[in-house]
Amino acid sequence: MNNRNQRGFTLVELLVVLAIIGLLAGLVGPRVLNQLGGAKSKTAKVQIRDFESALEIYSLDTGHFPTSEQGLEALVTNPGNVTGWNGPYLKRNDLPQDPWNNNYHYRFPGEKAEFDIYSFGADGKAGGEGDNKDIGNWQL
Repeated sequence: MNNRNQRGFTLVELLVVLAIIGLLAGLVGPRVLNQLGGAKSKTAKVQIRDFESALEIYSLDTGHFPTSEQGLEALVTNPGNVTGWNGPYLKRNDLPQDPWNNNYHYRFPGEKAEFDIYSFGADGKAGGEGDNKDIGNWQL
């Protein structure tokens, strides 16, 4: 059999294709990751709005918002001697965590709104920029 009639790719051609793929990945990859981070922030905002709605209904039923000590847990479990509690006030019977698997924080009375519901973002610490930025109901 004659090997001269078989055509294939040369090493140089393969290296050029790999270089092009590497450049594309370097340009497109960060944009895709930025969109992913933005999606998590949007998810946190939606969940915070859901908490706000549930807290409003809780307040209509009981005449007040849960205390900071009772926290958001009062939306799924009767905190004890609360008259008028008619929950659970969330579709799920457990509290969702933020998109970074941390608990949401709740404060009543709030410092920035009537009540504060917030996530510390990706780093789980107060403050930050980008994905680490705090997300709260006062920003919505």
